[in-house]
Amino acid sequence: MIEIYEPYIPVLLIAMIVVVLAGVILLANGLLGPKRPTRLKGIPYESGVDPVDSPRHRFSVKFYMTAILFLVFDLEVVFLYPWAVNYNGFLADPGFAATAFGSMAAFLVILALGLFYEYKRGAMSWD
Repeated sequence: MIEIYEPYIPVLLIAMIVVVLAGVILLANGLLGPKRPTRLKGIPYESGVDPVDSPRHRFSVKFYMTAILFLVFDLEVVFLYPWAVNYNGFLADPGFAATAFGSMAAFLVILALGLFYEYKRGAMSWD
C-alpha cells in the first residue's frame, strides 16, 4: 500500500521543510527583532503614502467596472492558453477537434459580448 503513496514522499518532505523553516524564521524574528513599538510605527503604511483619510471611503463605480474588465480578460488568458497549447492534440481526433474548436469559439463569443457590454456601459472611457 505504501507503493501507491511513494511518489508523494518528496512533496511531503518539502512541505515539512517549509513548515519548519517558517517556524524558525518566525521564532528568530520574535527573539531577535526590535521591541520598541511606538504610535508612529503602529500606523498603517501602504505604497509610501501616509494615511490621511478614513479607510472607509467609497470607490467609484468605474473602479469596479475596470476590475470586472480585468477579470474577464484574465480568465480568457487562463483558459485560452492551455487550449491553444493542446490544440494539435485535439486535431488528432477528428470528432473531438470540432467540439474543441466549437466550445472555444462559444467561450470567445461570450467574452466578446462581455467586452461589448463593458464598452457600452462606458468602462473604457478613462475620463
